[in-house]
Amino acid sequence: MKAKNTISQMRRGILEFCIVSLLADNEIYTAELIDRLKAANLLVTDGTLYPLLSRLQKSDILQYRWVESESGPPRKYYSLTDEGREVLAELDLSWLEINGSVEKIRRENKSE
Repeated sequence: MKAKNTISQMRRGILEFCIVSLLADNEIYTAELIDRLKAANLLVTDGTLYPLLSRLQKSDILQYRWVESESGPPRKYYSLTDEGREVLAELDLSWLEINGSVEKIRRENKSE
């Protein structure tokens, strides 16, 4: 498939926005975050997700805390920082603009 590389880059580019969006209202542990991304057809590998989470944490967008688990090792729960909430608001506005622009182009192209 010739579009495979473009599709992969689009998914990778939107992953940060999706992660921050998932954390908008509550904290989530890593395995659940992976499950929710996969459920949304955003195929994520550990090699992609963990460096991104680390970068977002170092950028003060995410924070985490360890929570003891009754059924295994402690879990790392991620949540947004105040700065992360500001970033999410900016990303939401940008997404609306970008999505609107793309849809406008697609509609105009179909009407020709």
